[in-house]
Amino acid sequence: MHLLRIYAAGLLALGFLLVPARSEAAAGVRLGVGADYWVDASAAFNFTLGVEGHVAGPIFVGARFGAVLVTDGNIIGVPLDISIRANVGRTVYVEGLAGPWIFFKGDTFKAHAAFGFGLQGKAASIGVEVGYLEPNPIIGLRLGYKF
Repeated sequence: MHLLRIYAAGLLALGFLLVPARSEAAAGVRLGVGADYWVDASAAFNFTLGVEGHVAGPIFVGARFGAVLVTDGNIIGVPLDISIRANVGRTVYVEGLAGPWIFFKGDTFKAHAAFGFGLQGKAASIGVEVGYLEPNPIIGLRLGYKF
């Protein structure tokens, strides 16, 4: 348990180091909602707030956090992820996410890693996220709006 706390703190610190303090090119805040099927476990619904900064070319790095509700057992948690996102052309994005999710019932920390892709406009995006949330795979739909 102590090792997981160190991992979570280190991951959060790394996220703050990777996100630029100022960026001239499309740094922003992204609100997101998602609905997931957590294989052999439950459905999960989440609301997230993400911050991202431009690194180079089509690459952005950031962090996202928010609230998650797992319907089996009405478990509430906080998803914490570091993200790297690439814009492919004008309308397609791909991203990778990783971080601990903190739950307030049962196992406190669960590892999360995912790959997402989808379509984006100037502000709105829709996509699919496929990954792993300890101890099972997870797949879901994501809607986002960038300010």
